[in-house]
Amino acid sequence: MPRSFLPQKRRRAREIALQILYSLDVREGLEPDEAISLFPFKDEEPSVTSYAIKLIKGTWANKENIDMLIRTYITGWRPERMVVVDLVAIRLALYEGWIEKSVPMAVAISEAVELAKHFGTEDSGRFVNGVLGRIVRSLQEESSGDNDSEG
Repeated sequence: MPRSFLPQKRRRAREIALQILYSLDVREGLEPDEAISLFPFKDEEPSVTSYAIKLIKGTWANKENIDMLIRTYITGWRPERMVVVDLVAIRLALYEGWIEKSVPMAVAISEAVELAKHFGTEDSGRFVNGVLGRIVRSLQEESSGDNDSEG
C-alpha cells in the first residue's frame, strides 16, 4: 500500500473486513463475493474498499491454515469454541501480519486488540492479545530454531 494510505483508512478497512468476515463465519454457505456485495460501500473511499476486500479474500482463503496455527499453538482453545469476533480478529491479524506481511506483526496485533475491544466482549482485547502473543512467540521461536540448524 502507498504511504498515502493513512492508518485511519487501514483501520476503517479492518473494521469492514472484520464485519464481513464475521458474517461469513456465522452464515453458513455465504461466499466472500456475496458477503462483500451485501456491504454498503457507497460512502467508503475506494482505497478503503479495496484494502478491505483484499483483507477479506486473503483471510478467508487462508482460514484453514490460520485455524491450524491456532489449534497447534493454543491448547484448550479450538477455533470453533472461540467468540466469533475474537476469532475473526485473530485470523485477520495473522493474515495481515504473518502471512501477507503487509504490516509489522506488532501493528497487526495492536489493531486486532482494538477491533476486539470495540466489537467484542469485555474480555476480548486481553484474550486476543494473549492468543496472538503466544502464537507469534511460538512461530518466531520455530523460525529462529530453523535458522540455527542450517549453520
